[in-house]
Amino acid sequence: MSEPTESRRQRASRRAGEFPPVPEPLPRPVLDSHTHLDITVNEVGVPQGSAAADPVAAAIDVAAAVGVDRLVQVGVDVESSRWGAEVARTYPAVVATVALHPNEAPRCRDLDAALREIETLAAEDRVRGVGETGMDFYRTGDEGRAAQEESFRAHIAIAKRYAKTLVIHDRDAHADVLRILDDEGAPETVVLHCFSGDAEFAAECVCRGYLLSFAGTVTFGSAGALREAAALTPLDQILVETDAPYLTPMPHRGRPNASYLIPLTVRALATTTGADLDDLCAAISATGERAFGPWS
Repeated sequence: MSEPTESRRQRASRRAGEFPPVPEPLPRPVLDSHTHLDITVNEVGVPQGSAAADPVAAAIDVAAAVGVDRLVQVGVDVESSRWGAEVARTYPAVVATVALHPNEAPRCRDLDAALREIETLAAEDRVRGVGETGMDFYRTGDEGRAAQEESFRAHIAIAKRYAKTLVIHDRDAHADVLRILDDEGAPETVVLHCFSGDAEFAAECVCRGYLLSFAGTVTFGSAGALREAAALTPLDQILVETDAPYLTPMPHRGRPNASYLIPLTVRALATTTGADLDDLCAAISATGERAFGPWS
């Protein structure tokens, strides 16, 4: 029994490391509003389908082939923010956001210095957003929340100074995120990345004019409350994302994610919202341009 069991485990492990097959292309182009190309290409690799030797170019090519023609590369610390800004300068299909992730803020030895670096990068033209910032009560305990809040408030101020979209990471912290945004005064455009709330929280965000970005989690069988939230969100306040290489949509949950899998999430959202697929794609594209500006 031990050998067959081990072989199944080995096969499952290999399968988990493989990118899923390419889905059917979308009828209109959309964007991936939140991806981590640096983590994907450095730790997972690139899905097959491009002849480009450069892994970033290859990832862009494979996504574009299914109608995902624009990517938002998201920073989570100073190093990834610098990398993202450079990629955005180099590839017309990519714009960047820069930030300290809320779980990163309590670990910074010099938070002020790190925030100054983020502000310098935020001034660049190809950097279109400040984030992902926010609050995370899942991975950071009480001892780190003061630093998270200080960092979040500083990011809000940076976004407003440079008229950039604020991209929020909110995990188990809905009320505190809204409290801080209300206290500080939100920037003109706010995106709730990987929206994770229920219909009640979605309604609070929608009435404030925030954009809700849905990831592959909306396709999970257990995500009924999330689908209820999506169903009440106006089409012009919906974005779609991968958070790649994480949160791969069904039926490929557990395998690596990448921007070319966005069509799976878009089609699930069309079913959930009752929207025509073509209309939903057009709305997502227009909202992406409103939030992050023209790519070229």
